[in-house]
Amino acid sequence: MRMLMLASVTLGLVLAACAQSPQPVPAAPPAPAFEGTLDDIIARYEAFELAGDPARAADEAGRAPDRWGDVTPETRTRRGQQAAVLLADLANAAGADPVDRAILEALLRYEVLGAERDLDRIPFTGDYGFHAEPVFAALRLRIESVEDADAWISRLDDTRRYFGEHIANMRRGISTGFTSHGDPLAVTIEQVREQTIAAVTDSDLYVPILNMSDTIPAADRARIEADAQRAVAGAIAAYTDLLTFLETEYAPQARPDPGLVSLPDGRGIYADLVAHHTAGAGLTPPQVHEIGRNEVARIRAEMEAIIDEIGFAEGFAAFLDFLRTDQRFYADSPADLLEKAAEISKRLDTILPRYFGRLPRLPYGVSPVPASIAPGFTTGRYVQGDAENQRPGTYLVNTYRLDQRPLYELPALSAHEAVPGHHLQIALAQELSEVPEYRRLYYATAFGEGWGLYAERLAGEAGIYRTPYERFGALSYEMWRACRLVSDTGLHWYGWSREEAEACFAENSALSPLNIQTEVTRYIGWPGQATAYKIGELRILALRDQARDTLGADFDIRAFHDHLLGAGSMPLSVLEDRMESWTQDQVDAIAPLRPAPAP
Repeated sequence: MRMLMLASVTLGLVLAACAQSPQPVPAAPPAPAFEGTLDDIIARYEAFELAGDPARAADEAGRAPDRWGDVTPETRTRRGQQAAVLLADLANAAGADPVDRAILEALLRYEVLGAERDLDRIPFTGDYGFHAEPVFAALRLRIESVEDADAWISRLDDTRRYFGEHIANMRRGISTGFTSHGDPLAVTIEQVREQTIAAVTDSDLYVPILNMSDTIPAADRARIEADAQRAVAGAIAAYTDLLTFLETEYAPQARPDPGLVSLPDGRGIYADLVAHHTAGAGLTPPQVHEIGRNEVARIRAEMEAIIDEIGFAEGFAAFLDFLRTDQRFYADSPADLLEKAAEISKRLDTILPRYFGRLPRLPYGVSPVPASIAPGFTTGRYVQGDAENQRPGTYLVNTYRLDQRPLYELPALSAHEAVPGHHLQIALAQELSEVPEYRRLYYATAFGEGWGLYAERLAGEAGIYRTPYERFGALSYEMWRACRLVSDTGLHWYGWSREEAEACFAENSALSPLNIQTEVTRYIGWPGQATAYKIGELRILALRDQARDTLGADFDIRAFHDHLLGAGSMPLSVLEDRMESWTQDQVDAIAPLRPAPAP
């Protein structure tokens, strides 16, 4: 974009000169090609990232963050231009590391995409959004010093400015016809309303103050508490203003159709988002849709086989109704659900040495989803930890509406979110010491979520699913991800209704009605992201099958997993090259040890 602006200025000067003189004006010389190295680009990118991420910049400086990000259109445009220049220079940079190069390209392309498509006009998904950032920051914050407390107070004071910039972006969305659908908006409104409470000290945002370190002197504590109560009251006022805007100004302008296809160039935007989230898979939305349909048929056949094994003779739909309504499959209390999730997680811990040679040092714990966001939140999620700040990873379990949280799905959920899923993969990536910082932080959706879904299958291969119902629950979770391919593309490419998108889940999985409703709302509000899970898992499985077929009895599952995770998250295209090279290296290492063929 910067080059286009330069060309416009040059053209203006040429035309002005021609008007004054008949002499031809020579064209401006092209900008010289970048002649630096990949390391130069990495250093520039790291500075670019720190400039746009106050929380990370503060962490790098060894202090607590004291402000939120800047999301004005001027900042987004400038950063998009800077990313475009970096992207052009990356193409000419000398340096051979394909993973470094591929990740940088993916990150920069998404920065450019966000600026060019002006994606800030819809800054929430229903599942998450800018309004939840203060709540999650409070959840993760540990105040150990007066400086930490003052930084949090300053950050709270910055909430009104931050929310105001998002409101301005949403007003631009209204003026350009680029608004959210009403369903993600309704969930977001409820989440915002949860923060508009009267009692300041009962706010989620005040919890870090209640839990601050006992080492902070009493005199400082009194001042901190007074300042924090004022700051939290200001943040609550910002939430109140946001709620008024969403209900009175934004909601009447919400788009009536759920898919992006109804927005200007909606299909083009959706294709860009699918390409981003599937991380180099090279698939179009129609291809993703067809893969989903094929997977639905395959998984359905396996589910039918389990029903036959159980001896349930009343048919598939009746079996789903039985699973959704029989009380034996549901926890008695939130504590009971959390206890069961913790027990399953411990059993999963015990299988890890069989499948991995390298395990992360960082521990993880099981906690409930914060009550203020639980109604619209997904059934579980992993929040990464921080070894330097002695913060473990967290496997969040949603304890809202226990009658919608079946226990037969809990083992698969735990494998995905904790181990061998997200915690293991992300914590190992955080330990990489010889790669640039952006590599440790990078999260390719198809790699990370594909690994999480692959981890569910691995748990089944390890015998974690102890009953036919738990095996059916795992297949139901796999069906969930297959239906995502069908429904997400159905909504945003083919223009399906919400009811059409929900049908695949209701007819083919044991997911609870609330889960189906919550998930489809998420797909409406977060286009393309849901397609990454199955696409990533299928690529990982194909690479494992290829390695096993090539190596035969010499295939080592622990070595395969260690290498697959050993360089952190990456686009699928370079993952394939990396694993195919590993397989060939194993062949070359084994060949001298094998007996020569008989003459």
